[in-house]
Amino acid sequence: MTVDLVVNRNAKNLGEDSPVRRALLEAAARHGARVHETHSLLELADVAQDVAQRVAEQGPSGGVLGGGDGSSMAGVTALWHAFGDAMPKVALAPGGTVGIVARNLYGRAHAGAAVRGARLVKAVCEGTAVETTTPTLRVRDDAGGDRIAFIFGAGLVARFFDVYEAGARQGIGVAAGLAGRAFLGSIVGTDFAKNVLTPVACRLEVEGEERASRAWSLVLASVVKDVGLGVKATYRAGERTDRFHAVASRRGPRGLATQVPRVLTGRGMVGEDQVDALVARLKVRFEGAGAYVVDGDVVRAGEVTVEAGPVVRVMVG
Repeated sequence: MTVDLVVNRNAKNLGEDSPVRRALLEAAARHGARVHETHSLLELADVAQDVAQRVAEQGPSGGVLGGGDGSSMAGVTALWHAFGDAMPKVALAPGGTVGIVARNLYGRAHAGAAVRGARLVKAVCEGTAVETTTPTLRVRDDAGGDRIAFIFGAGLVARFFDVYEAGARQGIGVAAGLAGRAFLGSIVGTDFAKNVLTPVACRLEVEGEERASRAWSLVLASVVKDVGLGVKATYRAGERTDRFHAVASRRGPRGLATQVPRVLTGRGMVGEDQVDALVARLKVRFEGAGAYVVDGDVVRAGEVTVEAGPVVRVMVG
């Protein structure tokens, strides 16, 4: 099996002098993986098309995607557009700021990103990596987006990411600090908490049925249980390959604060006019310009549809 290593040079930990990048490239050279370093989605699409053509001519292939959550989404999306449902097996090598999806698939890390990445490339090249499968989301919007992803969020998720990305520093510690600030602020009613947690004007359609509320503070769809910072609001994610766990709430800041202990322990939120179900289709219509987050990337659109995506074969080192 031919193995392709795709390194997203835009990922935070895969820059020119990155030890993680160096470890991935050295492992690829040592074990015979083809290396593709990309700087844009267009370059990534070209790589996927080249791989598809080679597979058609020479046979099976496997891919190692180096980067964070956004890189994983972009890589899987490019491969799906090139291969369709016959896309090759993939492995997700660390290289981003957080890596929520990889943490869900591979478990808690017991080694540094450079060591884990090199081990993964070695295992894939030598054929010792264990194959498993994961469901995905297909996320399409009226701005032309069509992505294969793992975690979708709107409402407070998008507002949180806007604040997070506007900061001078990023990382798990910074994100945790902002989350704590929003939680404590919701109790005392700070402007920061109100800005992040107040319901967003939008309509929600679940399995073709429109919900009555015209504003939602939280909308989540995921195929992994932990959507970041230990939040397990989508505690049923992964139960089925043709369904994802959708969770939505119209509670305000103080109401959401009371739900924090439940989502941190993998229990459903309580209250009226909520969504908490395994579904195949979810649609969000924003009033005016809206925003949503898909695997850590903020996207602007007016309407977005989330459906059960293809089942992806994943290699674990």
